Amino acid sequence: MANTFSISDLAQEFDLTTRAIRFYEDMGLLEPERSGPGGRNRVYSSRDRTRLKLTLRAKRLGLSLNEAKDLIDMYDSPRDTVPQLKKFLVVLAEHRQQLESQLADLEATLDEVKTHEKETRSLLTKANKAGVGA
Repeated sequence: MANTFSISDLAQEFDLTTRAIRFYEDMGLLEPERSGPGGRNRVYSSRDRTRLKLTLRAKRLGLSLNEAKDLIDMYDSPRDTVPQLKKFLVVLAEHRQQLESQLADLEATLDEVKTHEKETRSLLTKANKAGVGA
């Protein structure tokens, strides 16, 4: 029998809440089997575990859950990986461009802060020499 996992198993392994895992299920990222009375127990497959791992990796890269789902779903399709790889490159390029833009904004803000710090230190030095506000 293939490896199966409970929601608690996955929550513990990936340091997530069971609520987060149910959310990923609601988003269509995971598709557990149901067992027990009224189908209340979720049984996750190795495929679900891999999809969860890929989802968390995509989140760390800053991709949206919809982008993650689109990419992960492509791997469930036919064996030709060229379209998946091309799509992944496009998504990564777009994300890299967004991060580089944010980095440029942060660097500009840091430069502005440094300028204000320098000006403030200069004013403070002048005020101390003049004996103001001692």
